[in-house]
Formats: sequence, C-alpha cells, structure tokens
Amino acid sequence: MPSYERATDTGIVSLYYEEEGQGFPVLLIAPGGMRSTLSAWQNAPWNPIRQLAENHRVIAMDQRNAGRSTGPITVNDGWHTYTEDQLALMNHLGIGRFHVAGMCIGGSYIGALLAAAPERIASAVVFQTIGLDDNRDAFFEMYQSWADDLKPKRPDVKEEAWEAFGRNMYGGDKLFFSVGPEAFAAVDTPILVLLGDDLYHPTSASRALADAASNSAVIETWKEEPARKVAMAKVEDFLLDNTPVTA
Repeated sequence: MPSYERATDTGIVSLYYEEEGQGFPVLLIAPGGMRSTLSAWQNAPWNPIRQLAENHRVIAMDQRNAGRSTGPITVNDGWHTYTEDQLALMNHLGIGRFHVAGMCIGGSYIGALLAAAPERIASAVVFQTIGLDDNRDAFFEMYQSWADDLKPKRPDVKEEAWEAFGRNMYGGDKLFFSVGPEAFAAVDTPILVLLGDDLYHPTSASRALADAASNSAVIETWKEEPARKVAMAKVEDFLLDNTPVTA
C-alpha cells in the first residue's frame, strides 16, 4: 500500500495514493468533499481510473485526513494546505508537468493548483465543480459532519482549530471557495468542464468557470447513457490532444 510521508512545520503528513498505467501522468482528485478518497470514484457517474490508465500514468490519492491519509489540523490550514500536499506528492513521484482531473471539490483543488503552479498543469478536466450559489449552509453542514466523525479519533486537535479550519475552507466569498474565476482567467491552460446541476455543484459555477477560462470546452450532458459513453471518449481525447510531445 503506497503512502508518502513528509514532515511539515505542524507535524507529519501521510498521503495514501495508488498508481495505474503508463504514459504522461494524470493526477486524479476524487469527489466526496472533505471525504475525498480514491474509493469515492466507485460511486461517481463513472470511474475514470481504469479508462485513463490505458494511455496515462494515473495517480489517485486520498486527501489529507480522508481515507488512509492523515495530517495535522490547525487554525492556519485551508485550501493551500491541500495544494501543498498534492504538489509534494507529485514531486515525490518525480513528476514535473501533469494533467489533473477532479470532480466536485476537485474543481476547487484544481483552481488552487492553477493559481499556485500553472506551469505544471498541462490540462485540466473539471467534473461538476462545487461553487458558491446560495448554498453556504450546505457546505458548513458537510464540513461539520466530517469533523464530527473525525473528532473522536483526533483528540490532539483543539476545538478552535476545527472551527477555524471550517471557516478557512468555506467561509470566504470566492466563487469556488479556494479561488475566484480570476484564477482560471489568468491562465491559458486547456480546461474541459463537465457541468454540475445540483445544490453542491450548481450549474452557475461550472458556467462561470468555463466563461472565465480562455481555453475551455464544455460537456453539458455526461452522467447517463448514452451521453456518458460519448463524454468518456471526449475526456480521453481531450487529455491525449493536450499531452505534451515530450513528458
């Protein structure tokens, strides 16, 4: 079971990940909100791991304090904490540039990655990103549910840290929580957007992302057959079309 441990100023982080396939790397960021784990792909509209592994080196991970990954929780943690984890894992694996594909909270993680290290992202696939649209209470409830489940296992974390971390994640006014549309407007990275259509994944957020990005394409229908099969092929073609000639 592969895991990568790194020391930080606040403690040891252990990141669980799995790899499949060969070729230009793709970092997969799973749905599930604060419970973003690679196993969550099994309950998604489709699981891209095996499909993408036919032509790519796929790296799927459990985010910090989800599944088999662990790490500190402090009053200063937030979206940047996860970005640092994701880039550190890719550094550990010796990967410079890579594609990134993320669903749900993955859209916000992708925005943060593009803001922090745009030169490393060859292209991005964003499946139904989360976004702020008169739904903040739902995100705080989701966060609290995750925290309540984790608290008995984490007596080391003070209540003030749980509260501050939740505010840092979901208390701001940025459309994608981690970043605003300007993060996508600032890059010319090819971005494929698959629309969301529910409380956590409002269509307005997906549209705003696609409108902001200068080099974007949109798939509107993708969750049910026969549209799902067509969308799967479009995702694969998009990644292949944007794979650098030399990795």
